[in-house]
Amino acid sequence: MANSASGMHVNDECKLKFLELKAKRNYRFIVFKIDEKAQQVMIDKLGNPEETYNDFTRSIPEDECRYAVYDFDFTTPENCQKSKIFFIAWSPDTSRVRSKMLYASSKDRFKRELDGIQVELQATDASEMSIDIIKGRVNL
Repeated sequence: MANSASGMHVNDECKLKFLELKAKRNYRFIVFKIDEKAQQVMIDKLGNPEETYNDFTRSIPEDECRYAVYDFDFTTPENCQKSKIFFIAWSPDTSRVRSKMLYASSKDRFKRELDGIQVELQATDASEMSIDIIKGRVNL
């Protein structure tokens, strides 16, 4: 179903791969992009479970908007193994204004399709989604 505000459809593969990341842990991360011609959100890149946070950040274009989910594994100070799924809305200052508007107006609708997001980040430059920011959001 299309978003009435932005007309964006979410490709079924986006939801399917997110469920695999969440339940089966088949992926470390998923990067999504909006195909403006097709008017839908699609998968841009899938990250294998062994890929690192650096691999993830390198897979996001410097000057184009993207949505992404990242499965962050960590150990609490009490020595418990945990995981949190981050939703990152990447909207760099250098991207096109039209693109920023499109991603901003479609974000909430898209996020609702991905049931299980635990932490959300909005980033306009790399420092706003550094590993230190990620760790800070899970109180490490």
